[in-house]
Amino acid sequence: MTRLAVRALLAAVFWPSLFFFWFLGPFVFRLLSTTSSEVCPRLQTRSEFLAAANGTIPMLAVQSLVYAVPVLCLILWQRLLPEPARATHIVACIKLFAAATAVGVLWAYGSSLLCDGYGEPFFSPVWQWTSYLPLVGIAINIPLYVLTFSLGRAFSMREDMPAGDAAQADRSVP
Repeated sequence: MTRLAVRALLAAVFWPSLFFFWFLGPFVFRLLSTTSSEVCPRLQTRSEFLAAANGTIPMLAVQSLVYAVPVLCLILWQRLLPEPARATHIVACIKLFAAATAVGVLWAYGSSLLCDGYGEPFFSPVWQWTSYLPLVGIAINIPLYVLTFSLGRAFSMREDMPAGDAAQADRSVP
């Protein structure tokens, strides 16, 4: 396969995964990864709450792997077209992704332990602090999304056309 074909294939994986996994995925996985409000009232003991929360761990692992697809595409693009200036941005993207994943998993697991407020008497009040983790997640995810989007755009552009010329070409096409 030629480099152009590999770049196109990576772009065909990167952009849909960025949209569906990062922008729509949290809504789907949030519903799947936490204990539902129908189950919460039936849980009576601490061990039942722990079992319900621990049951979310496989879904959280799958969720983290699915979310990693756009970052893996960036890493593969960098291997295909090494550029030192972008390498530092990709390392920053990986660090932000790791932090966002850790915060997201802790939040989902903690909210499962609390069972959306029904399990408060069974667990330490420290788990109630997980309700603030979405704010931390947003503070991490906004720069991650911007950086990932800009890196994806830079890697997706054609090499034979500089960025300024590409914008001109887009405007001149009817």
